[in-house]
This record gives sequence, structure tokens and C-alpha cells, in this order.
Amino acid sequence: MIRFLLNLLWLVFGGGLVLAVGYGVAALICFVLVVTIPFGVASLRLASYALWPFGRTLVPKPGAGVPSGLANVLWVVLAGWWLALSHILAGVALCVTIIGIPFGVANFKLVPAALWPLGQEVVETP
Repeated sequence: MIRFLLNLLWLVFGGGLVLAVGYGVAALICFVLVVTIPFGVASLRLASYALWPFGRTLVPKPGAGVPSGLANVLWVVLAGWWLALSHILAGVALCVTIIGIPFGVANFKLVPAALWPLGQEVVETP
């Protein structure tokens, strides 16, 4: 019940909807540029995770090998570093207020996802 409430508050006040729309638009752009379709899939995964982060976590996907690692290096150079930096800055700004601490922690959870999204999957936490 608490996770649902936190996710609902995150969606409205924590920026979850804005983040999900941003990652969704990035995914559409990646799908239009056919070569970047794997990055579009990763962007959709990030949109889903950014929309509903509480009670979910990232785990390494079995079978993700060298190609996803190389694609992640390209991702970090082109998009990952500024996405991670924006999540860090938003997390710090939210943690300044007592009410915003859970939302700041959610932003910090999104940092590894923004840096290294390929070869990861979002799963429910027990």
C-alpha cells in the first residue's frame, strides 16, 4: 500500500510523468532512426521505470554480453552522462526538503539506469 501511495505521489509531484514522457519521446526518436532501435528499447525501459520506481529495481539481464556492453559505452558518451547528472541534481534538490527525500532517493535509483540501461531489466522487489 505504501509503495502504491509513493508511486502515485511520485507520478504527480515527483516528476515521474515528465520523466516518462521525456524518455518516451527519446524512444520514438530512436525508433525513427533505425540504427538506434536498441537505444529506443532501453529508453522505453527507463520510461517504465521512471513512471513507477517504488517497489522495482534493476537487475542484470542474463545473456547480455559484449554487444550490450559496447552499446552502453556509446550510450554513456551520447546520453547517459547528462541523464545521470540531471537525476543526481534533481535528487539532491529533492533531498533538501524533508518531504522530498523519498523522491530524491527515487532519482538516485534512476542514476545507474540512466548510465547503463542496456543489459538490464526492471523487476519487482519482494
